[in-house]
Order: sequence, then structure tokens, then C-alpha cells
Amino acid sequence: MDHLPVEVIGNILSLLGSARDVVVASATCKKWREAWRSHLHSLSFNYCDWPLYHEYTSPRLEILITQTIFQTKALQFLTIFMDDDHEFSAAPVIAWLMYTRDSLRQLHYNVRTNPSFNIIEKCSRHRLEVLALARNSIVGVEPGYLKFPCLKSLSLSFVSISALDLSLLLSSCPKLETLAMVSPEIAISDSQASVELISVSLKNFHLELFSSDKFILDVDLLETLHLKDCTFEIFELVGKGTLKALKIDDVSVIHLDIGDGTENLEIIDVCNFTIMWPKFYHVISKASKLYKLRLWGVVFDDEDEVVDIETISVCFPQLRHLSLSYDLRDGVLHYGLQGLSCLKNVVVLELGWTVISDLFSVWVAGLLEGCPNLKKLVVYGYVSEVKTHEECQILARFSEFILQLGRKYGQVKFEFEYE
Repeated sequence: MDHLPVEVIGNILSLLGSARDVVVASATCKKWREAWRSHLHSLSFNYCDWPLYHEYTSPRLEILITQTIFQTKALQFLTIFMDDDHEFSAAPVIAWLMYTRDSLRQLHYNVRTNPSFNIIEKCSRHRLEVLALARNSIVGVEPGYLKFPCLKSLSLSFVSISALDLSLLLSSCPKLETLAMVSPEIAISDSQASVELISVSLKNFHLELFSSDKFILDVDLLETLHLKDCTFEIFELVGKGTLKALKIDDVSVIHLDIGDGTENLEIIDVCNFTIMWPKFYHVISKASKLYKLRLWGVVFDDEDEVVDIETISVCFPQLRHLSLSYDLRDGVLHYGLQGLSCLKNVVVLELGWTVISDLFSVWVAGLLEGCPNLKKLVVYGYVSEVKTHEECQILARFSEFILQLGRKYGQVKFEFEYE
């Protein structure tokens, strides 16, 4: 250990993550203390890492963090994450940012701060590449002064910001590739009828727990779009056909427009969503490169609509992973087996039910027959705590049926996930 270069020791300490573990390890000897001061790259103050964080008062935590940070010289990754019981003063937080601004590349800050200050301004014009901000507000973005020349990833959780400031912030990040927002409080002025975000570099966009009448995302290079627990009247994506992954989870939207350039789509994951199948199919039908399709817990706008496997197999010849939830409405299967053609490339098949019936067995058998190269079948089911005699009989028949299928398709691995 004596022959290890001090830079290597600094890398070892940086991999520990937890600030408390780093401080304890640095007490090993003089050489390790030197590595901590001059070559430590990463520090994490996370209330989950040490129970005493819960017992310390906010002023004491501020002193502890200040003493620790100010003994380092080359900090690149800083995480400060405290529970809701703590609230930091602005002055020490500003001091931390000013001290590390020349070396810091990643900042994760999740602590309520009072009085509120423009943390974005203190982070700008430096080498920061990743910024994750939570439970704070952003006000008064000055596009002429505020610049993030290196920022590639921006995460805003439970952050208050106006639609104008958000737009100006994005324009100040010429290299931004990933934007994630969770429950943002976006203020819209009377002159603005919608939230409109424009970026020439954005590739990944995640939006969760948000409601808006109209949301416009104008991005040329977007590859991944993920909407979760959102409500819109209108959601419009303006792009140039670069989208590769579309994920929609528990979203309510009257008009969804993702454009006509869907030929590069590789993943479609739709969960707990009401769709008009003919219109939705028209949007995704050009995705000949699609290799993963998940329609889980979807509800069709028209009760008579049926998504037949024939359509899926013809339009998506490269499909390898197929996930379909079982939804029986008035005795009609939403995913028909009429004219089933060969899903020859599908190797993983996931099927699920919410209410078990004998038709589910017929559906499983039909899909297995259409997937000659299948390697894995996963069945997801919901079993209620109070089961009637009829439900018990159906479940017993299904179990017996699966045993028979297992003997017939010996090359397929069967898995079951019940809740």
C-alpha cells in the first residue's frame, strides 16, 4: 500500500461515495489524508447513508458539510440530499458552489433552501456537465449572462420556474442532451397559451407528474420521449424523425401528435393509456425497425376495436420482444388471433391479465403457436385475496393448461409474476 501513488488512492476514496466513509478512510495515514485533500473527486452527503444525518440540526449539518468540502481541492462530483426535515441557509450553499466552481462537473442538490437564491446563476459559466436540482426555485434567468457551455444533463424535480425562464435556460445550454422534469411547477403568463420548449441538441426527454393544456416540444434530434403520470389537452412533438423510443405511462391526453417521422422507432412502451387504435396504429405503422412493443393495461376508445396479431407481425418484422396485457371486455379479446402469421423473430413474450378467464389460456396457446423461436414466456396475473369458487376453478384449469404447454414447448422458459 505504501507504493500506491497518491492519485490512485484519491481514485479509491472517490469510489466510496459516502462522505462519512471517505472521511473515516482518509484517517488511515498521512498519505491518505493528502489524497483526500488533493485528489478526491467525489463526495456524497445523502441522509440514507448515515442514520445520524436525521439527528443533526440543519446548522450543524451546514458546518459539517462546509468543513468537509473546504478540505478538498479538486472536487468534481458533489451530491447533497437531505430529508424534508432539513432546510439549509443560502449563504453556506453559495460558499460551497463558489469554492468548487472551477472543478465541479456534476452537482446533485436536493435540499430546501431559505432564503431562496438563484442556484442556476451560481453554477453557470463553468465546467458543469450534469445538474440535478430538486425542491428549489429558479427565477430571473438572464440569457445574456447565464451560460452552460458544457452541460449535457439537466434534472429538475419539484422545482418552480416560469415557462419563459425554462425556455431561456434551455437556450443557454447548447450541448444539452438529457432533460428530466418531475412534478415541475411551471408558471404560464397570460400572454402564453402553452408550454413550448425548443432545443437543437436534446436527445432524451422525461416528463413526470405534470398537467398542461398544451405542451409543444420542438427538438430536432430527440431519440427518447418518456411521459409518465401526465395530463394534457394537446401534446405536440416537432422533430425530424430521429425518435427511437416512445414511452407513455398513465397519461391522459386528448390530442397526441408525435409527427410523421416514426420510421426510426425501435421501442414503443404504452402503459395504462386510452388509445384510438386506428389512429395510433397509423402513427406507428411506419416503424419497420421496431424490436420491442409493449401495450400494457391499455384501454381502447371504441369497445369494438381489436388489435390483431396479424397486423403486428406484418408491420414489425424485426420484433423480438412483445408484451401484451390481457383485457377482456364483454367477451371480446382486444388482441385478436385472427389470421395469425409467424412472429418468427420474437424471443421474449410477456402476457398479463387483470381478470382471469378461460379465454386467457386460448390466447396464450395461440400466441405460443405463432412464435416458433420463442425462448422465454412471462405471465403476469392479478389474484384477488377473496376468491370465489369459480375463480379458483379457472385458476386451476389455467395451471393445468400451462403444465401441458410446458411439455409441448420444452425449449421455452416459463416464468410467472403474480400479485
